[in-house]
Amino acid sequence: MQDGNYRWLWVALALCAVSIAAYMMIDATPRPRGGTMYGYIMGTIGALLIVWLALFGIRKRLITRGVYSLKAWLSAHVYLGLSLLIIATLHAGFHFGWNIHTLAYVLMVLVIVSGMFGAAVYVTLPVELSKNRGETTQTQWLETIRSLDSQLREAAQPLDRQEADLVRLSTENTSIGGSFWNRLTGNYSNCNTLRAVEGLERLKRSRPANTALDQVDSLLRRKQETLAQARRHIRIKTLLELWLYIHVPVTFALLAALTAHIVSVFFYW
Repeated sequence: MQDGNYRWLWVALALCAVSIAAYMMIDATPRPRGGTMYGYIMGTIGALLIVWLALFGIRKRLITRGVYSLKAWLSAHVYLGLSLLIIATLHAGFHFGWNIHTLAYVLMVLVIVSGMFGAAVYVTLPVELSKNRGETTQTQWLETIRSLDSQLREAAQPLDRQEADLVRLSTENTSIGGSFWNRLTGNYSNCNTLRAVEGLERLKRSRPANTALDQVDSLLRRKQETLAQARRHIRIKTLLELWLYIHVPVTFALLAALTAHIVSVFFYW
């Protein structure tokens, strides 16, 4: 989001400062809002900014350098997007109600907040993703889990029926990603491998030392660690993608509400 000398941050701050100063300098009762000249000017600036910011999805597919580089555009997208909180609020004159105009404002705030969340996760989570993954790829994790399942089946041959059933619980019912809630929270309390490890631990306490059982226990714990690492990877990727499932649809809803807001103002008021 940094554009060398924070050009767009200063542009956004200047725009906010001018907007606030103009609002404070107007001596009128009631205070200026959407239907006044000041309101129309601020509304026009806000509407143009919203449309321009929405074009970022198209812009990021183009490769250019310099002032119009993707990095500079992203910086402008973030800082000018934040300035909309000031511009739109002054446009409304702090006047809100149960109508299409307030709906457009609320949708705009949701877009900005989701964008802020997206900016935050893209600054912090890729580092965590790289740290968790190390030199291992997703394909290698899957191959490791398949290999461990194969070793578990082999090692479980000497076990009795109850012990073998716990191994089978893990090898035949492995779910790496799970539900959306599992992927988002990283909570896999219903994991069959975890249940197998816990069940085997209880059996080991009530039985004499068994080399085959110890080998199976070691393999299950290795599988559990591999699953935990793969699931952390999936959770981080889910968090990186989650904000887009809110940001993009709400942006389209905002454009629709903004159009309805403008049409209702100029044709029905």
